[in-house]
Amino acid sequence: MSVRGSRQTPTSMEASRGARLAERLRRPWRDPEHTGGRRGKLEDLVVITGFSGAGKSTAMAVFEDVGYFCVDNLPPEMIRSLSELFSHEGSRVEKAAVASDPRGGEYFEHLDSVLDELRASGTPHRVLFLEADEATLVDRFKETRRRHPLAESGSVVAGIAAERELLAPLRARADVVVRTDGLSAAELRRRISRELLPRTHEGPLAVTFQSFGFKNGPAREADLLFDCRFLPNPHYEARLRPLTGLDQAVVDYANRDGELDEFCERLYQMLDYLLPRYVEEGKSHLVVAVGCTGGRHRSVAIAERLGRRYRDRDDLSVEVAHRDVDRRP
Repeated sequence: MSVRGSRQTPTSMEASRGARLAERLRRPWRDPEHTGGRRGKLEDLVVITGFSGAGKSTAMAVFEDVGYFCVDNLPPEMIRSLSELFSHEGSRVEKAAVASDPRGGEYFEHLDSVLDELRASGTPHRVLFLEADEATLVDRFKETRRRHPLAESGSVVAGIAAERELLAPLRARADVVVRTDGLSAAELRRRISRELLPRTHEGPLAVTFQSFGFKNGPAREADLLFDCRFLPNPHYEARLRPLTGLDQAVVDYANRDGELDEFCERLYQMLDYLLPRYVEEGKSHLVVAVGCTGGRHRSVAIAERLGRRYRDRDDLSVEVAHRDVDRRP
């Protein structure tokens, strides 16, 4: 996930530009040709905030893809203005998402009070808060070579510490908090869709069978998690260590006592029972994670078997993902 957007502290010129944006937004909905006399009805306003580098741009794309009116890097005062605008007669905006974060400088400090005003006015809104651990945020800033918006001295760690203090009240009042360390951009999109967007149409249950290594951190997306570290570990065989669970020699070694076969049979029985019930319940996406020590051998072999077992079912859309298979042994 990338960190993008202006990192400059807003100036009076930027505030003026925001006011001009609001004025331009008003014009189309004042035109009787467009409004037909209909009064605007804002049904959902999602306020996206959280740590710089935690994935707000990715989150914004989720809402944009499903037709939300989206504005990035919006000062809190403008959130109030937009919500009022979308309630005016003739507004055609029913769903909107705005991102507001410490890039707004001193303006950002007013976000907490703006949320209070939204609640008091009865404006339907939800707050999505994105966070990640310090090491992940530092790595993301190093990758993009951008300065942290609160790091006056250039220290990303100092900027994160200042941001954590500033964000604490907002995290406490968030409707949904998502940790993004350990999540790919695609996984983050699925997580946000699952938690914040209604399932609007019936379709196959999307099932991801994911392998991972416990030593590289937990599978944060998992709905069901199985530990296969009891199976013989190919890592300790020099000839097998560079291979993965995609190689038959690794599968044969892990299954030398027949336990891999037996374990899979028991997983099949459980999943045969559970999957139809998730479909009936209307669940849109299910992540079944299988973990071994390094995420390269045993868990990969089992995730592949599960994928083959369920791939041809009409009520499922199956994906197999190997989180750690490309890591060095």
